[in-house]
Amino acid sequence: MYPQFPPGFRFGMSTSAYQIEGAADAGGKGPSIWDTFTARPGAVRHGQDARVASDHYHRYASDVDLIAEAGVHDYRFSFSWPRVLAGDLDFYDRLVDRLLASGVRPVPTLYHWDLPQELEDAGGWMNRDTAHRLADHASALVLRLGDRVRDWITMNEMNVHTLYGYALADHAPARGLGLGALPAAHHQLLAHGLAVQVLRTHGAGSIGVAQQHFPVTAASDDPADVEAAAIFSALTNWTFSDPILLGDYPDELIRAGVGVPEAQLDRDLELIRARLDFYGVNYYEPTMIEAPKAGKDYSGVLEVDIPADMPFSPVPVKSDERTDFGWAVVPAGLTDILVTLRDRYPDLPPVIITENGASFHDSPPGPDGRVHDERRISYLDAHLRAVSDAITAGVRVDGYYVWSAIDNFEWAAGYDERFGLIYVDFSTLERTKKDSWFWYRDLIAAQPRN
Repeated sequence: MYPQFPPGFRFGMSTSAYQIEGAADAGGKGPSIWDTFTARPGAVRHGQDARVASDHYHRYASDVDLIAEAGVHDYRFSFSWPRVLAGDLDFYDRLVDRLLASGVRPVPTLYHWDLPQELEDAGGWMNRDTAHRLADHASALVLRLGDRVRDWITMNEMNVHTLYGYALADHAPARGLGLGALPAAHHQLLAHGLAVQVLRTHGAGSIGVAQQHFPVTAASDDPADVEAAAIFSALTNWTFSDPILLGDYPDELIRAGVGVPEAQLDRDLELIRARLDFYGVNYYEPTMIEAPKAGKDYSGVLEVDIPADMPFSPVPVKSDERTDFGWAVVPAGLTDILVTLRDRYPDLPPVIITENGASFHDSPPGPDGRVHDERRISYLDAHLRAVSDAITAGVRVDGYYVWSAIDNFEWAAGYDERFGLIYVDFSTLERTKKDSWFWYRDLIAAQPRN
């Protein structure tokens, strides 16, 4: 009835601080780039913001109880960098202690897009010094929590953050730099390398990174389309994994575009290539690319629009089903990208699927008190079977985390998009387990014993 995984396979749930914590001013917390972005008229659907979000900051104990009750092994969350900068680490002490008392392993992420606004004012990720500030952030956290936290993730989806927030202007900090955003990519990778160094120095047991990956296919056999797809894949997939897993950028033009003198770049890449204990893969959908066609309207194909002067353009992926966010449901793409990663990187560390999930516009609890989300169950089942297929093909995958544990603030899409296994009524903040929560619980219980 359920897909089966090897003994020791770890099931988890994921969230991020900005999307669920709320408590925008608690403990002296200052603004992040997302607080600034959400205050801009028209930046977020319906003008919504995350000042309250899911109020996890005040409801973390009952949220942990719901997570633990599902039988998950791991809970991936992130630290609010502005909260930590303000010295409010007590919240994370309480959260970690509650998780451990509930039998759930904490797997925190150092950076999940919420750069303190004061660092953005100093140049943000276009400023090399921000990488060193991330190292300071890592140091403060491992010194405080390293006696209880074994597993650490440095950065989340550097490619999405760079593309949407720096190359484009659809996410914070909305720089719109085009290919001029490559220095922001390099400085995030450098931050990753520096953070690994800090965490190792302080005895961290297991360190990884969470990267979004997806198959990229050309829309046709036309050489122009094939070349455009290769450029897009290099920029969005391999620019962020090759330096970590091979020690260099995938293309000389990209290497030159990061804007670092050669001698310094070689030193940086040596640091960026630091050994990892696991490699996190976030997967949602594949991408199809063609060379831009004059006069063709490409708006609405992706969540964001690619400027017309870019050397590639997205076209709709063929799919029999889409999520309510409009994303193509292609489980086989997860198998494909995992096999591709294994083939591209001979020393690929054990993989954990650190995010996979789907937004469906779930209805509130009905007369029976339940939230029926059969489409999400079907989605998760199919993608877990895709992971199993990758394992059968020889890819070492050690775990799978659903995105997300609870409904949250979905960045520029506001609160319309619901990814959670737990329904949140954003008017009352009441929680309700969805049918997918029960399915996931039963799936975990049906696995072979360790």
